Amino acid sequence: MGVFVVRRLTVSFLILIASTFLMFALVSASGDPLGDLRLDTSPNRQQKIEQRTEQLHLDKSVPQRYLIWAGGVVKCVVPGQDCDLGTTIRGQDVTSLLKQAMGVTFRLVTAALVLAILLGVTVGIVSSLRQYSGFDYTITFSAFLFFSLPVFWVAVLLKQYLAIGVNNWYADPVISLGFGVVFALLSGFTWGAVIGGDRRRKWIIRGVAAVLTFALLYYLQAVDWFTHPALGPGLIIVLALGSAVVVTALVAGLTHRSVLNACLVTAGVGGLAQFFVTPWLQDPKWASWTNILLLAVIAVIVAAVIGYLMGGLDRPQAIRATILTALATGFFIVVDQLLRAVPSYSDIVGGRILATIGSSTPNFDGTFWESQLDTFTHLLLPTLSILLISYATYSRYSRATMLDTMHQDYVRTARAKGLTERTVVMRHAFRNALIPLTTLAAFDFGALISGAIITETIFGWRGMGVLFVNGLAQSDPYPVMGFYIVTAISVVVFNMLADMSYAYLDPRIRLT
Repeated sequence: MGVFVVRRLTVSFLILIASTFLMFALVSASGDPLGDLRLDTSPNRQQKIEQRTEQLHLDKSVPQRYLIWAGGVVKCVVPGQDCDLGTTIRGQDVTSLLKQAMGVTFRLVTAALVLAILLGVTVGIVSSLRQYSGFDYTITFSAFLFFSLPVFWVAVLLKQYLAIGVNNWYADPVISLGFGVVFALLSGFTWGAVIGGDRRRKWIIRGVAAVLTFALLYYLQAVDWFTHPALGPGLIIVLALGSAVVVTALVAGLTHRSVLNACLVTAGVGGLAQFFVTPWLQDPKWASWTNILLLAVIAVIVAAVIGYLMGGLDRPQAIRATILTALATGFFIVVDQLLRAVPSYSDIVGGRILATIGSSTPNFDGTFWESQLDTFTHLLLPTLSILLISYATYSRYSRATMLDTMHQDYVRTARAKGLTERTVVMRHAFRNALIPLTTLAAFDFGALISGAIITETIFGWRGMGVLFVNGLAQSDPYPVMGFYIVTAISVVVFNMLADMSYAYLDPRIRLT
């Protein structure tokens, strides 16, 4: 492993040198950084030209300027040295601008990538297991539809029909009869496709789901839930118990009663713990991500103890399942706090709860939960626009790889040994199907950073895309190089991590 890492780092370093020099030469030749000053009619025009020439080292050749810039980049990894990525033509420090822009862009890209992988892989696996079913055809059609849509068009549609529509509706949240019927029918057909079965069972599921959805919508409207949303203690406990059942089914199977009982106990403990945790989280003095992470660590430790004591012969599976159940319960508690902050947040932003521009509300002054809600509402639309297109890619790849894996000899052998279908799918097929998906995710991270330029422009985010676009428009090389070096390093690092993960996913692979 050590030899592999050193060799990859050496090759990556040489690739970075060659690619950054080529990029620097292309950007330097793309325009004249002194173009605006040559048209300046002020008396001190010559002084401005000389100042910018000295600032950007324009009196030196391109290789010399590259070496000066590369020397500043090296300082970023040398302890005790100040990172120097150059200055813009306006005299601004690129390092400070890039630090701020990286936080904005990475927040967007990371959220979109994680959600796309989770949703796309899950849907793709289910689609492969139910090949040529109505669910499979629906997912295939939606995946190709989303994949063919340009991201800028999706972003505009989301702003117009989701954000503006929801904001206008929220001023008077009344559900019309037509919307209730259409939404209930869509819900019914969705649940019928997901659960599946013969024709009679599908129609029963569709009918029950449609009726329950229609009744739920009007119940929520009757209790004024849309203007004062919350999960509440009862629903949190129900969701926690439901997550315990789902996690057990995925990790060990419902036939393993010891694992199921441990998860149910963990969910019950989490449901009771909310009565002690909620007042603490609502206190402005204690509400912070540091304390939430501390509570998460405590929850993981308690869950692991419960899994260890109640797991019996299935102790390793019980520990994993109880930890996941505890984290799911904690997630529901956090969501409840966010929902309770909606009314006060709505008053601050004038009832426009879904933001359409910017990464945060200017001069926002609110509580911890209101601030997190502000971050979420600004992140929702750009993340969703990237998610819809990336989800299509992951769902197609995961479906294809699972179909290929499920027909391998070792999968047929596992079935012949009498293993359950859950064990065959999760332990044998799914793990090997992750290998090509790992490669895809590594490449996709760098692609999303570069592709986020369009999304950031449409939604008015001041991320790395702004530095890149403005740098090209103004023939300003150093902001462009700052964007490029971050993107290049991200691609190199994630591809190396993907190669290292192959050895874990497939024991036959050795890193030498």
